[in-house]
Amino acid sequence: MIVVAHPDDETIGIGGHLAGLPGCRIVHVTDGAPRNLADARAHGFETWQDYAHARRAELEAALSAAGLSCANLTGLDYPDTQAVMHLVPLAQELACLFAAAGTRFACTHPFEGGHPDHDATAFAVHAACHLLHRDRRPAPTIVEMAFYAAGPEGPIFQDFADDRGTDRIEVCLTEPAFRRKRAMLASHKTQQRTLAPFFGSTERFRLAPAYDFRALPNNGRLYYQSLPLGFEPSTWLSAAAVAHEELRLDQP
Repeated sequence: MIVVAHPDDETIGIGGHLAGLPGCRIVHVTDGAPRNLADARAHGFETWQDYAHARRAELEAALSAAGLSCANLTGLDYPDTQAVMHLVPLAQELACLFAAAGTRFACTHPFEGGHPDHDATAFAVHAACHLLHRDRRPAPTIVEMAFYAAGPEGPIFQDFADDRGTDRIEVCLTEPAFRRKRAMLASHKTQQRTLAPFFGSTERFRLAPAYDFRALPNNGRLYYQSLPLGFEPSTWLSAAAVAHEELRLDQP
């Protein structure tokens, strides 16, 4: 199962491999449409619903380029940039999805401050696995895909923020796989400016490390502070602490 924050994250993280995963389930946490309408209007849409519909159509076109269809998709439809406000139900929904599907591997975001929805998705996947372990039910192994983050000398794209060196797997895509990934990236027409840095032919993966989600990730270097999201790090700290307590994540 692939659990990502936004339509297009599946393409960034693992697009070159999706053609070889016809039975995969791709879960999108948000619908890709911020409710403040800034993105929607920037792309010529009057309502967030119209923008969300366009992003869904782009997603389906991208999957078609990889030989997949909407039958592979599950949309949880939380508002873009607000996943952090729904950490508890999100974790519970994912636990149900993992259990129902007997999921063995969950590919998702690292917790590294690239985007608050990425961090919320990472929290929810880890919390869902904790809930399953606590109920003595099988939980998937969490595999992280490389996205983007702030580095000491500028943004890092398609790699992990921290230097964990040997524990990552780097896969250089074959030319046919890279061609399919480029077609998928091109299908997300409204996101071309955002996706411009993601045309490398290497995809990177690693087993997820343990995180303290109640602290800021990446030593407090937060890429999303360079974005016009209006999201404050204190919002993350508060929401993560509340969700940690409500889900009783201290209990093994």
